[in-house]
Amino acid sequence: MIAVLLALCSAATYGISDFIGGVLAGRLSPWTVAFCGQLGGSVVVIVAALLGDGELSWAAVAWGALGGLGNGLGGVFLYRGLAAGRMGVVAPVSGVGAAVLPAIVGLASGERPAGLVWVGLVLALPAIYLVARTPVEAGQSAAAGVRDGVLAGAGFGLTFVAVAHSPAHAGLWSLAVNLVTALPVIAVGATVARARWWPSTRLAAVAPTVGLLSAAAFALFLEASRHGLLTVTAVITSLYPASTILLASLVLRERIHRGQALGLGLCAVAVGLVAAG
Repeated sequence: MIAVLLALCSAATYGISDFIGGVLAGRLSPWTVAFCGQLGGSVVVIVAALLGDGELSWAAVAWGALGGLGNGLGGVFLYRGLAAGRMGVVAPVSGVGAAVLPAIVGLASGERPAGLVWVGLVLALPAIYLVARTPVEAGQSAAAGVRDGVLAGAGFGLTFVAVAHSPAHAGLWSLAVNLVTALPVIAVGATVARARWWPSTRLAAVAPTVGLLSAAAFALFLEASRHGLLTVTAVITSLYPASTILLASLVLRERIHRGQALGLGLCAVAVGLVAAG
């Protein structure tokens, strides 16, 4: 039960981070938000790792670097979709992908959730898709959005797997390596896309908040994965679009579409079944 609660807290924190990032991306380059957020999270986690009792080992560095590569690539394709106006396609596809890959790895490693949990996990996948889905406007390339979404989901899914497999003795060092590794990946991705990624306005000073929340979400997921199955914790954490949509509705008064409302209902049912199982 504690693993489910930690995963839900991780999902809520991710959702808040995405909400703030989405608001800032409307005023700054999304690449600037991604880079500054990652930088802010890196600094805080490095300090926390230095103050903690974790041990920096080769295993911690290896899993951290692998997770950082996935984190950076996931961000690159997610923000490329956002910059191209394909977020309505990229977000739901990437959300499902981020849940499916860790679930496959968990099952391959011998994890076997209970029957009710299985039902909840199956319901969670369409729930993630429906909640993150927004209408695609005329002229937008759905096919390109699916491609970016699959690649982003694979990147984020790889990050979940790497975070879950980081050694317990490492403390926060694996997460610190993860965040630092993602920085040059995002910078290179933005450069290839010929987009601005370095901060140039005062508003960019708010962007590290996105990274701090994201780092906190990673830390919560790390604890969740140490108390429960990767198959379960990754899927529950991937429900984070639900909190983003709810915040957008409450704060920005954005309308919740019928499909999103159905997705929110499925999220509630899925979490209830997983918790009951």
